[in-house]
Amino acid sequence: MMSHRISALVVAAGSGSRIGGDIPKQYRIVAGKPVLAHAVDALLAHSAIDEIVVVIGDGQGALYAEAIGDRPLPAPVIGGALRRESVANGLAAITGDWVLVHDAARPFLPASVIDRLIKALETAAGAIPVLPVADTLALGGPTLGDVVPRETLVRVQTPQAFHTKLLRDAHAAWDASREASDDAQMVRHARYAVAMVEGSAMLEKITWAEDFGAAERRHAPALVSRTGMGFDVHAFTQGDHLWLGGVKVPHGKALAGHSDADVALHALVDALLGTIGDGDIGSHFPPSDERWRGAASHQFLTHARDLVTQAGGRIDHVDVTIICEAPKIGPHRPAIRARIAELLAISEAQVSVKATTTEKLGFTGRGEGIAAQAVATVRVPEVGL
Repeated sequence: MMSHRISALVVAAGSGSRIGGDIPKQYRIVAGKPVLAHAVDALLAHSAIDEIVVVIGDGQGALYAEAIGDRPLPAPVIGGALRRESVANGLAAITGDWVLVHDAARPFLPASVIDRLIKALETAAGAIPVLPVADTLALGGPTLGDVVPRETLVRVQTPQAFHTKLLRDAHAAWDASREASDDAQMVRHARYAVAMVEGSAMLEKITWAEDFGAAERRHAPALVSRTGMGFDVHAFTQGDHLWLGGVKVPHGKALAGHSDADVALHALVDALLGTIGDGDIGSHFPPSDERWRGAASHQFLTHARDLVTQAGGRIDHVDVTIICEAPKIGPHRPAIRARIAELLAISEAQVSVKATTTEKLGFTGRGEGIAAQAVATVRVPEVGL
């Protein structure tokens, strides 16, 4: 059998206007990573795919870079105003003699579908994945019209596979005053036969806002709840302010420490690290390292947050208790709560901040320092941690 170089062209240039929101749907997170990244990863994992080219919208470079990260892809191609124009731009950039054109809005691509498409190209100019129509179909209007025989209808999916030269020719011959529903129709219009292979329910397209919830339920990993605890203490030293929960609090004393000695954030860092079993604050930011002398503790908290995210975790709730005689925490509680929520990228409803004293007992009762304890509740993947 003759060997072919196979390119994959991922069309991700849309604005996602039907979804709404601040960013196009291909860059939104579903099942732990961006929609586009799911589609690209499925193609990267298939041994028959020799290159992957992504077509993005003008001005989407930063969103693309964040979604793709360090995946080994060439620079993206800028698409046009219409899907047909975006595909044509992508076709000009690929090098394969066979091509799979895939919509990023279908993120969950089974390898078996790719296998069937490639096999079909051995005897056909093009091939598309399809599914049968299960629902009764009828003509619409003010009242119900005639039933349309569903036995003759199929649901068309992507990726759609073609001999590259034939697809380029079909694009070149297409009447630009008309918009094509997909590439297969353009190839058919050029009088080439397009084979049909079995599609997959996994390839459902994300079109509406509610589709994200459905996709999340189908594909998100099973999560289990874990609880981490943290405790920290810092003594008072000379100064005129201290840091608590990421907030500068005026006071007649400061807290002594290698960093800014934010006892509340330090306890919370340890609680978060505890949920993923990844040591403690000292193992990540050792006091012997001069880089962290006087450092702002919000850096430690966002680092722990990112480690939880990288492990597939989701922060459900954090609870911090500050133990001291002074300063009074009440006036600063709203600001501390808001700051912690901001640093963890969660809502304030998921953050609890409390304060208590030790009734004049112990080092905190004697006004020698401040202690804090924290509890974090995080859902993490059931497998892999």
